[in-house]
Amino acid sequence: MKKILKYFAFAAIALVFIGTFVFLYQKSRPEEIRYNEHTATVMDIQRSTVVTGKITPRNEVAIKPQINGIIAELYKEAGQQVQENEVIAKLKVIPDMQSLSSAESRVRLAELNLKQAQTDYNREKALYDRNLVSAEEYDKYNQSLSQAKEELASAKDVLEVIRDGVSSSNAKSSSTLVRSTITGLILDIPVKVGNSVIQANTMNDGTTVAAVADMNDLIFDGKIDETEVGSLSEGMPVVITIGALQNYSFDATLEYISPKAEENNGINQFQIKAAVSVDTDQMIRSGYSANAEIVLKDASQVLTVPESALEFEDDKIFVQLKQADGSFERTEITTGLSDGVNIQVLSGLSEGDVVRGTRII
Repeated sequence: MKKILKYFAFAAIALVFIGTFVFLYQKSRPEEIRYNEHTATVMDIQRSTVVTGKITPRNEVAIKPQINGIIAELYKEAGQQVQENEVIAKLKVIPDMQSLSSAESRVRLAELNLKQAQTDYNREKALYDRNLVSAEEYDKYNQSLSQAKEELASAKDVLEVIRDGVSSSNAKSSSTLVRSTITGLILDIPVKVGNSVIQANTMNDGTTVAAVADMNDLIFDGKIDETEVGSLSEGMPVVITIGALQNYSFDATLEYISPKAEENNGINQFQIKAAVSVDTDQMIRSGYSANAEIVLKDASQVLTVPESALEFEDDKIFVQLKQADGSFERTEITTGLSDGVNIQVLSGLSEGDVVRGTRII
C-alpha cells in the first residue's frame, strides 16, 4: 500500500514539473504580430478649422445721462424690449453750485434790464401818443422792451434746467429723463435707484444707465491662429455651434478678418467676425461661448487612406501595400489634402488596394 502511495506522489510531482515546463515554453514563444488593414477608398475630404469665440450683438449702445444727478426712478429692467426715445430712468438733479449761482445772477440782471426797458418804453410811448417823437424812435424802445423780456425768459429757462433738469417751456425734452437712443433689448441696467450718475465729458466717460442692443443682428467674434488665417477669405460659409444650446447649430458668413495680429501668450492671432443667421424663435443670449467651423479646403470623390497607414523617410511617404500572396511591400505614394484622419492619395495606389495600418495590441 505504501509503495502505491509513493508511486502516486511521484506521478503528481512529475505532472507538476511537466505542466510548468509546458507553460513556460508557451510563454517564451514570440507572439504573432498583427496589424490593422485599410482599403483605399474614394470619398469626399475636407480640411476645416474650429475657432472659439462668442456671440455678440453687432450694435450695443451704452445709454448715458445728459446731466449729473441721482437715479430717482427706473422704468425698465434687463431683458425687456425698449423703443427708440423710450424713457428708461428718471433723474433727480444735483445742481452745480457755481452754475446755479451764475444762472440766478443772470435772472436778477435780466429782471433789472426788463424793469429799465419797461420804464423807458412807457416814457417814450407817452411822448409818441402826443406826437412828440417819431414812429422810428418809438419802435426802437418797443424792440428793446421785447429783447429784455426774451432775455429774462431765457435766463429763467437756464436756471430751471440747472436747478430742476427741465424748463417749463420745454418739458417734453427734459434732461432728467434718460431715454434709449435705439430700439432693442435691454441687456443690463448696472445702476439702482439712489445711485449717483454723471454725464459724459472730456474728463470722464460718464455713467452707463443701461446697455441696449439689437438682438436680431448678431455676429460671431473669435480669433484664429496665424497659420490658418491665410486660407480665409471674406464671404466663406461658417457653421456656428453654441455649447449652451445642445444639438443646435446655425449658419454664418465670414465678413471680417483683422489686418493686424494680436499677440496672445506669444502666439499671433487674428480677429474674425461672421454675420450670424438664427431662427427668430430661438433665444440667443449675448456673450454665449461658441465654436465656428470653417472649411479651409475640400476635394470631392478622391482616393484616400487613413493617415495612420503612412510611413515617412527622407521627405518621402510610403505605405505597406498588401500583395496577392498576403505579404506586404513598401510602396512610395504622393499625397494631397488631409482632414486629420484621412489623406488624399495622388499617386501610387488604386481604389481597392489594401494597406497595412497600426499594430494590433
